[in-house]
Amino acid sequence: MTLLAQLLLAQDKFTISGHVKDASSGEGLIGATIYIEEMKGGGATNDYGFYSLTMPKGKYHIRYSYIGFESTVLTIDLNKNQVHDIEMKILESTLGEVVIKGQADNENIRSAEMGVVKMDIKEIEKIPVLFGEQDIIKTLTLMPGVSSGGEGKGGFYVRGGNTDQNLILLDEAPVYNANHLMGFFSVFNSDALKDIKLYKAGIPAQFGGRLSSVLDVHMKDGNSKKYTVSGGLGLISSRLTIEGPIVKDQGSFIISGRRTYADILLGMVDKDFSDVDLFFYDLNAKANYRIGEKDKVFISGYFGRDKLGTENFGFNWGNTTGTLRWNHIFNNRLFSNTSFIYSSYDYEINVNRSNSDFRITSGIEDYHFKQDFTLFASTNNNIKFGFDVIYHIFKPGELKSFGDTELNNIIIDKKHAFESGLYLSNEQKIGSRIMLEYGIRLSMFNEVGPGTINQYDVNGNIIDEKEYSDLELIQSYLIPEPRFSMSYVLNEQSSLKASYQRNAQYIHLLSAATSDNPTDVWMPSSSVIKPEKANQYSVGYFRNFMDNMFESSIEVYYKDMYDLVDYQDGADVLLNEHVEAELVFGNGRSYGIELLFKKRIGKFTGWVGYTLSKTEHKFDAINNGAWFSARQDRTDDISIVGMYDISNKLSVSATWIYYTGDAVTMPSGQYTIDGNVIPYYTERNGYRMPNYHRLDLGLTLKGKQTKKFQSSWNFSIYNAYARENAYSISFQESETNPEVMEAVQFSLFSIVPSVTWNFKF
Repeated sequence: MTLLAQLLLAQDKFTISGHVKDASSGEGLIGATIYIEEMKGGGATNDYGFYSLTMPKGKYHIRYSYIGFESTVLTIDLNKNQVHDIEMKILESTLGEVVIKGQADNENIRSAEMGVVKMDIKEIEKIPVLFGEQDIIKTLTLMPGVSSGGEGKGGFYVRGGNTDQNLILLDEAPVYNANHLMGFFSVFNSDALKDIKLYKAGIPAQFGGRLSSVLDVHMKDGNSKKYTVSGGLGLISSRLTIEGPIVKDQGSFIISGRRTYADILLGMVDKDFSDVDLFFYDLNAKANYRIGEKDKVFISGYFGRDKLGTENFGFNWGNTTGTLRWNHIFNNRLFSNTSFIYSSYDYEINVNRSNSDFRITSGIEDYHFKQDFTLFASTNNNIKFGFDVIYHIFKPGELKSFGDTELNNIIIDKKHAFESGLYLSNEQKIGSRIMLEYGIRLSMFNEVGPGTINQYDVNGNIIDEKEYSDLELIQSYLIPEPRFSMSYVLNEQSSLKASYQRNAQYIHLLSAATSDNPTDVWMPSSSVIKPEKANQYSVGYFRNFMDNMFESSIEVYYKDMYDLVDYQDGADVLLNEHVEAELVFGNGRSYGIELLFKKRIGKFTGWVGYTLSKTEHKFDAINNGAWFSARQDRTDDISIVGMYDISNKLSVSATWIYYTGDAVTMPSGQYTIDGNVIPYYTERNGYRMPNYHRLDLGLTLKGKQTKKFQSSWNFSIYNAYARENAYSISFQESETNPEVMEAVQFSLFSIVPSVTWNFKF
């Protein structure tokens, strides 16, 4: 063979591609690792379980691995393009053994990802929670860098950002209020979920629209092998899930519902509560069908509602989402996903009293088109590009009166806007030590008519007014958002990582409360409200121990935030058509250090997470222009989580939480006018709530397991040592001395036991 022929042969490259699935259900496995021993590298499956690797002609040993599943090794002679669909079996282990199939998993060391939290649904099921209702958001707040809204409060904070600065996606559809029952539960029913991933840093370029984080949640596709029914009966809620094939190995569906019945129990205990509404329900539904070898369609939706009220007062709120997706494989290197997405959030308040019957409504509605491409250019380059367009309809609020009510109707004009983005990114491997993920997102926001737009002076007076017709351009913004992450592998057990990201946020949640509230109002950027922007810098050291049984990391971050939105002191929020005149704008900064030590394999698993951080804001119109602590500023935040498998049927778990009290504004003194005591306020958020700590305990007992039926009992104790943590602090006159104001603490919970029976057949 001539030298030229040898060189040409050496350049021959072929592609191996396919899907990686769960053998028991046919579910695609997201992020499954494909490792090529001869090349000391590989890749991973995308959000639909698809992979593609291009390599020179030759013989290879390829290992497929996924946490909780047996590794599969495939030996191939790559002399042409090949398709290999892999079905992986769930890992079975014997008590006392540490089972590791194939090479130990050190993807956390090699990957360029940092500031990323991945949650295992099976792990979440063991963690004790309030009322026994498993909750992914409550579990995420046990990780460093993620803080809860507080006792009985909704929302979560990520690295000093506000709750509205988290993009929450369910099958690509944004969820604008992720809370049930004022924050005691989240809208996510764990029975319907497959994959959960939170980006605190290094947010990929395909995501945009929020400053702090992206919570990307994927629903199960449904079992394509057989029909199953599963669910649970708890003290205040029950769940039921049905899934199965439409055509075996061709298409499947899943329907999962959940409802609380606190109102029914209250009515049984006390007849005075028989007419009280106090419940929520939600429904997840999804179906998929494969059309030929290269096309697959998905349709999914979420429908949830909360109801709270009596005969005279009613309050309800909820989300509706829908996603229609089409996967198409153009060739063995180019994968496409086209999505049509709908999302809506609204609330309604009804008051039915004599001479005062009225209804207040508000909400936001989205129509979203999204086109994503993945080009598996080579084993060392994975290119993603695409675009998306969202049409927002903002409904600031309406008040309508009925009957003889003397109230005047108030209808605040709807606002309309287009939010769009164009992105390009690449995951690149350089040699055996360097992994890069870099790209750019070009985001655009256009506020459009119809509507009347006002301009205000510094005192909030209208100085200009202009009318706009349908789709007439009112205001435009164009912001580039570069993203960069890298890892440098020091050895098989450790690596250094760094990331930078710039994010812009064009829609804003106006809230006068200290936590997420269903009556908060979303508003678009305008000529008055500028887009919020943030730059975040992160570095970290990652180290595994004992053949990757233990993981540890230390991450340091700094975040600059610009054009943040807040209220003037004493602002009027509800049903205010001139609310923009009540707003003030400023900057923020957040910095901290996050420590994580996790045991991921064995009878005993769990983690310890610690965050030391500082978050401050600065507004010219607040606190005399000086920096002040943001309400989500917490100096220390510690979580300790442990789970122990006593036997194949019995496991126990415990969680201990401690964090510094939230920053709050409290009166610094008082003065008296005409006999009335008036509190005197000085600095914004100049005081602290009491420090918070709590211990939760859990026990899971499995019943007899057969091929046709499985069951388990989950017992939990929330707040095991009855700590009276502060929900709120109010001030009132002292009974002994009316001139003295006393602080009064209100606590929600003491010890809360719960029991849930789970089943599957």
